[in-house]
Amino acid sequence: MGINSTLKREGIEIVNPLSTLEINKIASKIAEKLCSAFPEHNLNQSDLFIAISRLNMYIAKMPKDMAVAKYFYKNNSIYFNKDMDLEDLNTLAIHECIHFLQGVKDKRGKLTKMGLYNLQGKSSGMALNEAAVQYMASKANKSETDTVRYYNMNLTTESPDYYPIETAIIRQLAYFTGTYPLFHSVLHSNDVFKNTFIAKSNTKTYSIIEANLDLLMQYQEELVVSINNLDFCSENNASLNKIKNLSNRIEALKSIILKLTLEIQNTIIYNCFNKEFDYIKDQDSLNAFQAHLYNFKDLLIDTEGYNYYNEFYRDMMNKLEEKRELVKKYGVLTFFEESNKDLVLFENPTYGIEFFKKLFSKLKLLFEEKIRIKNIN
Repeated sequence: MGINSTLKREGIEIVNPLSTLEINKIASKIAEKLCSAFPEHNLNQSDLFIAISRLNMYIAKMPKDMAVAKYFYKNNSIYFNKDMDLEDLNTLAIHECIHFLQGVKDKRGKLTKMGLYNLQGKSSGMALNEAAVQYMASKANKSETDTVRYYNMNLTTESPDYYPIETAIIRQLAYFTGTYPLFHSVLHSNDVFKNTFIAKSNTKTYSIIEANLDLLMQYQEELVVSINNLDFCSENNASLNKIKNLSNRIEALKSIILKLTLEIQNTIIYNCFNKEFDYIKDQDSLNAFQAHLYNFKDLLIDTEGYNYYNEFYRDMMNKLEEKRELVKKYGVLTFFEESNKDLVLFENPTYGIEFFKKLFSKLKLLFEEKIRIKNIN
């Protein structure tokens, strides 16, 4: 499908192209924001500016339910809604520029990966990547965290208007991995974040979260379509039966979204904290675990009648007391490898042991290899 057909299908109508001066102004702002927000990633502001300035940029009429900016990799172009204030670049403009930076193509020019989104074979991770990119864009734009309510859920996010549930969940994932591996994989389209999270949980947990987030996004998209259809039917005096069916479907979708969101959260809580609990070996790590578990409450997605976290917390506190007694009695606790996890107890140890190690060192700047400067069609 050609780009013109794609634009028409998406409901995008070009108004006018941005001038070189306007494009350079946008590129300069975004490059500065990214470098300022993420100094630990050693981004080169000049390289970022050059890469972004080579994008085609357009003002366009866009459907009301579409984001105010949209990147298309096939023609290296970004389309901005005509109502958007280009002087005050919001997170969505940064979001789409990050999409451009993270794209990996094969020799034929086919997109194979975008950050955490793998498009090869059975594609997966689209929602995870969208959440991570929006979280990063919100950080770059210095957005404040806000507590909002969606579908009877209370959640905290830096992006209350765009992917609020997904960004709230990505904050929970980053709580265990740290933001460095997350943002590194967003920028360089590698498996650093995936492998780090798997080390903090397990492979199955990562796959479940990845798949359920994709499913969650599909339900949200269906909800938007259903709401728009209901508005259209209401404005055009559709039959009461059709309006009732749409209303019922909307309420059902909201319930499904709530249930699936809490399932994802519970999966994170159970697997990550249980993995962390297994590696408690001394008093310091015991205290660290207790604080880590308690502070997770600040990231909690909550709703009326939800008590999984509280029950899990109480259960863990009981187990923690048992382990505390073992530490008092025997000192440092160590374990055999995966094939044999029988507890080995050493009395009166001379030294404590450090078991939380860095999973990786900062990798060499990769933008020179990843950002391929091409002629703009």
